[in-house]
Amino acid sequence: MTAVISTAALFAQPKLRSDNIDEVLKALTLEEKATLLVGGGWGSMTAGSMTASSETLVSGAAGTTRPVERLGIPVTVVADGPAGLRINPTRPGTDATFYCTGFPVGTVLASTWNMPLVEQLTAAMGNEVKEYGVDVLLAPGQNLHRNPLCGRNFEYFSEDPLLAGKTSAAYIRGVQSNGVGVSAKHFAANSQEVNRQQNDSRINPRALRELYLKGFEIAVKESDPWTIMSSYNRLNGQFTQQSRDLLTTILRDEWGFKGIVMTDWGNKEGTVAAVNAGNDLMEPGMENEIARIVAGVKDGSISQEQLDTNVRRILEYIVRTPRFQGYKYSNKPDLKAHAKLVHEATAEGLVLLENNGVLPLKDVKKVALYGTGSYDFIAGGTGSGNVNKAYVRNVAEGFKANGFEVDADIQTWYEQYIAFTKTQLRNNTADNGMGILLGDPVVPEMEISRSFIEKKLPVTDIAVLTISRNAGEGDDRKAADGDWTLTGMERQLMQELADVYHAAGKKLVVVLNIGGVIETASWKHIPDAVLLAWTPGQEGGLAVADVLCGAANPSGKLPMTFPVSYFDIPSSFNFPHNYKGGNSIDIAALLGGSTRRNPVKDVDYTDYTEGIWVGYRYFATAGKPVSYPFGYGLSYTTFAYSKPVVKVEKDGTVKASVTVTNTGKVAGKESVQLYVTAPDGGLVKPVFELKGFAKTKNLAPGASETLTVTIDPYTLASFNEASSCWEMAAGNYTVNFGASSADIRATGAFKQAKPQSWPVNRVLLPTEPVKEITVK
Repeated sequence: MTAVISTAALFAQPKLRSDNIDEVLKALTLEEKATLLVGGGWGSMTAGSMTASSETLVSGAAGTTRPVERLGIPVTVVADGPAGLRINPTRPGTDATFYCTGFPVGTVLASTWNMPLVEQLTAAMGNEVKEYGVDVLLAPGQNLHRNPLCGRNFEYFSEDPLLAGKTSAAYIRGVQSNGVGVSAKHFAANSQEVNRQQNDSRINPRALRELYLKGFEIAVKESDPWTIMSSYNRLNGQFTQQSRDLLTTILRDEWGFKGIVMTDWGNKEGTVAAVNAGNDLMEPGMENEIARIVAGVKDGSISQEQLDTNVRRILEYIVRTPRFQGYKYSNKPDLKAHAKLVHEATAEGLVLLENNGVLPLKDVKKVALYGTGSYDFIAGGTGSGNVNKAYVRNVAEGFKANGFEVDADIQTWYEQYIAFTKTQLRNNTADNGMGILLGDPVVPEMEISRSFIEKKLPVTDIAVLTISRNAGEGDDRKAADGDWTLTGMERQLMQELADVYHAAGKKLVVVLNIGGVIETASWKHIPDAVLLAWTPGQEGGLAVADVLCGAANPSGKLPMTFPVSYFDIPSSFNFPHNYKGGNSIDIAALLGGSTRRNPVKDVDYTDYTEGIWVGYRYFATAGKPVSYPFGYGLSYTTFAYSKPVVKVEKDGTVKASVTVTNTGKVAGKESVQLYVTAPDGGLVKPVFELKGFAKTKNLAPGASETLTVTIDPYTLASFNEASSCWEMAAGNYTVNFGASSADIRATGAFKQAKPQSWPVNRVLLPTEPVKEITVK
């Protein structure tokens, strides 16, 4: 029967249109259908590949789909993100360049708490995707910040699923407003880089539903992403790429997802299981995967119905793409306009952690600028999330643009040291196939003598020290000096700068140019101010200087908690925080490797024993001191909250409003966070959870704005494992209007007269329940 269908299909030659997908589906042969479910292969965007002609080539893009030319089905192109489009900046045969804008990383976007701004930034990003001939941006990354040492946290948004989900939805709406797609990733529970190809995330249903799936659920329902990327890891024993419970039952049946699912880049053996799970596209695509699909249909392990379902979804995706619609991309996006937008917006994601009256700078002209990051500024993390940008503006440039003078001797010394050290580091780095993942190493701080600092004291007005850290794809960070904690040299330099400048009545400012959380409790008292700059994109140095000089008022707030100590974090006891096994496992598994005979804790499997107690949910409930709480961030002005009003509508929807007044002397913005304390309803719950937020416009001194946040009953619900239901309990609720999770400025109350519940499928269960900690 299959042979008859295939032969008949050869005589049917309809050309694909948006209104004849079923006709084209019938005309496809079995082999052609299998081809459409497998990407163009490793190097499919290099000259001479079988799937990319010179007309469709986008050099450096991550991959393609495969064409069926006789039926008018074209190649489509997908490329990495999420801090901007990642393609090659130069191409053989032309002097033209193809640089992309280096946008602020995901953590910076979340730190703005400003969803319209996120959408504006990613709309510009999506324009570059379209104008460079790419159909799908492989972004956003939105895995939860389960642990601060995850190597890719800089790509992700938050420890809180609501903030992560809302930021992701805004990101997706912005990119897709251009008529190109995204691939929200990595679905799901891909919380570490160590052995990411094989690691089994073992999670009980409540934590899985409330934390690790919730952000994706919000993004799917609020932004309709074209594609979702299934992750490498196992989830409760099964690879996510091969989990029908995850990719069909939850993603499609429960959440209503209408797009395609593609794998992360690899070649796992279970291609048949992936197809049956609802994984539509195998990326980057290998010939053996096509053969597996064809064989699976022939032997009955893949039904014709399942095959056609997946192929239909691929065709529905293809007809949406600019490439199918014949869009004539320019290769000339307005990079200058995008750079201007990034420069102006970035300051809103910087977080002022400390300020003892020194900022914004006053009566300062000459700056003693220390730290390798002041001159070799880190714009973003390493790996597939790194953008090939034309330049990175450093802090020295930023000061000069604001009319300040940077000490020339210090600058020259650092620039010579950086150039020499980078040459040494590159020469000493073995080529082990991990270049795309690891990128350039961070230049360590150089030794500065106290006598040199004292020599420069009389000719400078203030000292600024930049501390640098970076991380990225392929490995996790370490709970060690030079990563989680300062090195002895960094600490000594900071202390000596403070001692020398304070003795002369001058000040020290520290800038943190870091990709993720570091230890701050032991040293934050030393400088007079601390500005958390993150890795904020190509205009980062200008934005940092704008904030320090007062040209911009910081309004960023933390999307995660800074603990006092690493082991204050419950998940730290089940995370490879000092794993020294390197990436050999990762590379072997990428090419279809096998699992170890004796599984290693936190490497081959990770037990999420902390359950729902991640981030502020744990610290606030346990009363555990932190260095900086979730939602925290200072401003150059002050704000008062007043007139809290909370009302419940007939359907149980809550409308909460509060008036915010700028009580200071300069204009500024304030992010108001709504933390709801709920009745237990038979469940142990955190003391409160973030259920909404809003940000004011730029308020002039004395000006006020009333913010209103709507919370639907489903958002108030917790997951009951016993009944496999989302349940909103009846009873009394408190709405806490906070400037942070530890700074509640106003409260309101409401009552839900009747409980509500939303039953879901009892799926994705661990083989054995994970024994979780108890928090009182």
